[in-house]
Amino acid sequence: QVQVVESGGGLVQAGGSLRLSCTASGLTFDDYAMGWFRQAPGKEREKVACIRRSGDSTYYADSVKGRFTISRDNSKNTLYLQMNSLRPEDTAMYYCVAERFVFLCPTTSGYWGQGTQVTVSS
Repeated sequence: QVQVVESGGGLVQAGGSLRLSCTASGLTFDDYAMGWFRQAPGKEREKVACIRRSGDSTYYADSVKGRFTISRDNSKNTLYLQMNSLRPEDTAMYYCVAERFVFLCPTTSGYWGQGTQVTVSS
């Protein structure tokens, strides 16, 4: 049974930092492209960042480029999202997604976690 579990969310002031983690079990982690998505109340889901199986290629939404860094440790079955210079508009539920047989970014067809809430106060 595949499980994807996020952690590391919380409340932070604008300009602060958080690091999200995502642990996946029940799958061969390095067979899967991984990604972070987010959704704020009343807004569409947004693809935030993605990373290839080997970690040699990444994608970032324009809204987070230069502030967020995605990384993975295949030996620990863990995905990370380092978020710096946080803004109130980064407030959302952040989801980790795993999917096989995609080049870079998982889709809605992948395995999704339950999400971790990030709230940035102004």
